[in-house]
Amino acid sequence: MEKKTQKSFLKETIKHIDIKKHNVVKLVEDMQHMAYSSRDLNRAAVIYDTMLKDKNCCVFLCLAGSLISAGLKKVVVDMIQNNMVDAIVSTGANIVDQDFFEALGYKHYKGNQYNADDNLLRDLHIDRIYDTYINEDELKECDETIKIIADSLEKRPYSSREFILEMGKWLEKKNKGKDSIVYNAYKKGVPIFVPAFSDCSAGFGFVAHQSENPLEHVSIDSAKDFLELTKIKIHSKESGLMMFSGGVPKNFVQDTVVAAEILGKDSPMHKYAVQITVADVRDGALSSSTLKEASSWGKVSTALEQMVYSEVTLAAPLIIGYAYHKKGWKNRKPKNYAKFLIDEDAKIAAKRKKGCSCGCKK
Repeated sequence: MEKKTQKSFLKETIKHIDIKKHNVVKLVEDMQHMAYSSRDLNRAAVIYDTMLKDKNCCVFLCLAGSLISAGLKKVVVDMIQNNMVDAIVSTGANIVDQDFFEALGYKHYKGNQYNADDNLLRDLHIDRIYDTYINEDELKECDETIKIIADSLEKRPYSSREFILEMGKWLEKKNKGKDSIVYNAYKKGVPIFVPAFSDCSAGFGFVAHQSENPLEHVSIDSAKDFLELTKIKIHSKESGLMMFSGGVPKNFVQDTVVAAEILGKDSPMHKYAVQITVADVRDGALSSSTLKEASSWGKVSTALEQMVYSEVTLAAPLIIGYAYHKKGWKNRKPKNYAKFLIDEDAKIAAKRKKGCSCGCKK
């Protein structure tokens, strides 16, 4: 019997689907005459297209689960490049372990979820995400790169948005990852927030960085993440949510409405909302809670919301592809909330320089 090696498993790479190549408009339109999830998907696609046509609407994209490793990177990049999203809230896995990982030149590979010998994979340094394989040795290079970036920065707390901006700058300096989410968001002024930043490959890099610099180091300020995201919500006249799965990103962006209220600002509920999920609502978890339920908390309006019960890699290319080919985004201008937040930081820095720490406007 042939001895299995790492190369025996890491052969066929995952290919990212290109929504520009497939005009699905007629297919999705015909789904309105069907039933069950097909009709839900059609309504979700129309809602997303509607929020893109609303020039006053800030579009938040939420990413949870392992989506970039599954072939959805190009979908998100196309959304960024064509002004179909204004801010991203994600799990760390999608942004660091998967997107930034590929930006370094590494790949995800097709695996076998049915006959996988996970003990053998462990021996060969292969990590498995259902039917996808990752070279663990390469993933450690991703951890190390995060440490290198952290080592190079001023030792202070950063929002995840600030740190991911530095990751984009690093890619540009190294001439890497031109097809990545991190790089394209950096170039387009689309801020990326990862509220649970240490819950991914970045966490290992930060552990190493802070261990070597115990007295003075870079850290992630998740409260600043929340404040920055809330500032965007307050600044935008209307807002819409496109949610791929649920988790922390879903809750984080929904809570900005409540946070705005706490800050004494009149910010309306999210006007539009679409969530793609397979989570079962009966377990009471946030990932599975319906958008109508979110209305009881004052977070999401019930007029233009739609749950789509489907696995994301099936539904997202259809919904986003429909909106792309409908071209409702053509007249949208980039909002560049990254610059907005940089300017906000500059105002605070100017106050600090004058010796003011109370948050007044003098």
